[in-house]
Amino acid sequence: MRTILVVEDEPKVLKLVSTMLETQGYRVFAAANGHHALRIFAENPEIDLLLTDVVAPGMSGPMIADEIAAQRPGIRVLFMSGYDGTQVVQRYVVEQGCSLIVKPFTPNQLIAKIAAALDKGPEPTRQWAASPSD
Repeated sequence: MRTILVVEDEPKVLKLVSTMLETQGYRVFAAANGHHALRIFAENPEIDLLLTDVVAPGMSGPMIADEIAAQRPGIRVLFMSGYDGTQVVQRYVVEQGCSLIVKPFTPNQLIAKIAAALDKGPEPTRQWAASPSD
């Protein structure tokens, strides 16, 4: 069973995305912020994929990805954002060649993006970091 760490600061979106993944047979850990995500990852190093919102209060998705990749280089990462045209998304996700799913998305779109992210090779070493409030 593949394991996914979902990081999303909107409680309803976090619950919805987690439920979508669980119904498809994934083991899901849900975190409402970056610090919570880092604690979960430290306790569950078997996580296969990080699914994180790009923009979040306190710690951005790219910052979370950097912290987790420092502990496990090559971990697969899928970013999600409702604002795909913003400078942060363009600079720290799109221009870096990272996987991105744009909100809102359907369950089928999410599952397809997750499958593609899990099927590709490990992420190359990169720094995603953006400022926390971008």
